[in-house]
Amino acid sequence: MPMGASSKFSDSPSTATFRAFAERADYSLLNQLKADPQSTADGRDHRPRQVQSGHYVPVQPTPLPDPSYVAHSSALFNELGLSEALVDDDAFRRLFSGDHAAAADPMRPWGWATGYALSIYGTEYIQQCPFGTGNGYGDGRAISVFEGVFNDQRWEMQLKGGGPTPYCRGADGRAVLRSSVREFLAQEFMHALGVPTSRSLTLYVSQSETVARPWYSENSRSFDPDVMVSNAAAISTRVAPSFLRVGQIELFARRARSNAHPEARHELQLIVEHLIERNYRPDIDPGLPFQQQVIALARLFRERLTSLVAHWMRVGYCQGNFNSDNCAGGGYTLDYGPFGFCELFDPRFQPWTGGGTHFCFFNQPVAAETNYKMLWSSLRTLLDGDTQAQEELDALHDGFARAMQEDMEAMWSSKLGLTTYDETLVTELLQLLAATGADYCKAFRILSTLPRDVSELDPSFYVPCPDELAGRWQGWLRCWRSSLETQGDLHQTAERMQRINPAITWREWLIAPAYQRAELGDMSLIHELQAVFRDPYSSLPADLASHYDQLRPRELFNAGGLSHYSCSS
Repeated sequence: MPMGASSKFSDSPSTATFRAFAERADYSLLNQLKADPQSTADGRDHRPRQVQSGHYVPVQPTPLPDPSYVAHSSALFNELGLSEALVDDDAFRRLFSGDHAAAADPMRPWGWATGYALSIYGTEYIQQCPFGTGNGYGDGRAISVFEGVFNDQRWEMQLKGGGPTPYCRGADGRAVLRSSVREFLAQEFMHALGVPTSRSLTLYVSQSETVARPWYSENSRSFDPDVMVSNAAAISTRVAPSFLRVGQIELFARRARSNAHPEARHELQLIVEHLIERNYRPDIDPGLPFQQQVIALARLFRERLTSLVAHWMRVGYCQGNFNSDNCAGGGYTLDYGPFGFCELFDPRFQPWTGGGTHFCFFNQPVAAETNYKMLWSSLRTLLDGDTQAQEELDALHDGFARAMQEDMEAMWSSKLGLTTYDETLVTELLQLLAATGADYCKAFRILSTLPRDVSELDPSFYVPCPDELAGRWQGWLRCWRSSLETQGDLHQTAERMQRINPAITWREWLIAPAYQRAELGDMSLIHELQAVFRDPYSSLPADLASHYDQLRPRELFNAGGLSHYSCSS
């Protein structure tokens, strides 16, 4: 049973009322960690300021005026044991559209925001902090409003776009409908793909509040946004076992190293203990000495992080901005900001205009290693004075690249139905996909039918395959099929591959109409996409496949807001 869980939560019937929902509250973070000593008692704390100590700041969300329902995840409601009747409950709607006055005992009368450090590709930054200290980084528009236990599992619920916090750095704390729709759909799609991820609970939009953001004009070919656009303000609720980030651990380690205040080292230990309790306790014996629990944490996090990135590569996902503050300490996908899915295969695919090649598709394993380095250095600070423990920790850090490579090799093998990794086959295939101009998802899905002739792959090619490449493809297919035939039943191999290589992928140019129509009050495409993404390993019905399983039209390449986009959200 997870930390703080009680037998009263076990084997419970569906939670059908807001009162029953509120009774599931169980605030481990607020009970076990420290509030900022300069915080207010009522959570009315919305102006930018330095937060120099404490693990969280009590904050009241800012309600959306005139909130309107957009969507909810039936799958997550079911997993949590929530009745879908709650969607129509007034108090439930008020809470998850930012009105915390709807909270009922034993819920806390305010939400909370947390600080974190910023590292970009392993380099510590404070330049973007308005105070020049790093004490201004944190949840600028993300406010957690609930933590509780459902079906013996602890979950935290966080509003994205819930208004300003002390970490907002002068921004408005809002999210727009466009980015909210993207995150809402993407989290549940990734879950359906079998990728560890935060989840989506609800999405509400204001019928009267708009916020201005830089974006792209119609048919824009600009690299950067070229117009200011007013968008409806929205609040999505994302759900995870915790929202603890590597950047949070890093913040407290920095303070401990600099002796920023008398409690700095103790605060570092408290948050590491809390990370273990929230995300790793079933796998770490609480009877172990604390130093050994820290080593176990480092080992388990490495396993989860390398596995996560291999999953990303498997399904064509690119995080876009994989800083340490966007890296969940629990080892799952977090913060769907400038993400994208690779369509036309390009190892350098990067949807975010501010991301550069260091966060591109095939660089994600190295980006993950830089984030692991930040956790390693933070934990090493906590182990000062214990040479043996530090050496064990150093060995885990030194072995990251090998562990990542092993997971990548296993992933490529599974995508090709191979029982053992064949570097020559994989390398040549990736070269062929790039040279031919193939669609990443569609090509691997067709390979899952074990084609004999390159012509069977034509639906995945953006341009006709020239004869010279066709000959190379034929040779590759013969070698690959020969390897598969030595392994046994080809039918079973194809079935396994089809459970690894999805039949459908995220295509940005097909998502955009959903949020564009939602701005006009039509939510039908959002609900259709929920259905399309619900079972991504099964072939779509013909009517949906004709629309959602097609290659990007030529005129939509290099289209601002579709092939690339800023982080404006």
